[in-house]
Amino acid sequence: MADTAGSTGFHHVAYACRDGEATRHFYEDLMGMPLVHTEVKAVEGGFFRHLFFDTGDGSCIAFFEVSGVGEAPGWRSDVSVGNGLPVWVNHVAFAADEARMAEARDRLDAAGLTPLMEVDHGWCHSLYYMDPNGIMVEFCRDTGGFAADPAAAADRLTSTEDTDASTVIQEVTREGLRGFDPLPAQRTDQAGT
Repeated sequence: MADTAGSTGFHHVAYACRDGEATRHFYEDLMGMPLVHTEVKAVEGGFFRHLFFDTGDGSCIAFFEVSGVGEAPGWRSDVSVGNGLPVWVNHVAFAADEARMAEARDRLDAAGLTPLMEVDHGWCHSLYYMDPNGIMVEFCRDTGGFAADPAAAADRLTSTEDTDASTVIQEVTREGLRGFDPLPAQRTDQAGT
């Protein structure tokens, strides 16, 4: 990784995982991203493992498997629903061309994993899956991309006008959710309001 990672952009993005081997199987065997580095740190009463998977350009997606390092009991790795958000909010998108997307889909299909959903956003085509940690991952294939327009982007920061021209090719499926919930459970406000 040190020889191929650039000096700009992401070096790695890190998430938590509950099961390092299940995470390795998903990212290496099914997504096609080789495990390139693992660090283990023993601490009094526990340990953590830091796993790095090459996303294809020298940058990595990384995961911490933690045990006895200060994590709360019952902590959740599903970063969206676990934080009270719909499943699609926090996710990671990997750049793909048609071949990479098809190869990954074939491996995931062969393993019995159904896409969560598929969407043509107009400027890209996206295929979404749930990883074993409840994190939504996306293969994103540009189909023209979008034109950078900083002024319009800034103007829309206060707008509620619908500008999304996406076409859903495959709706969210229960099978694709892999047992995770699409929306957070309704919570009662503890302040009594």
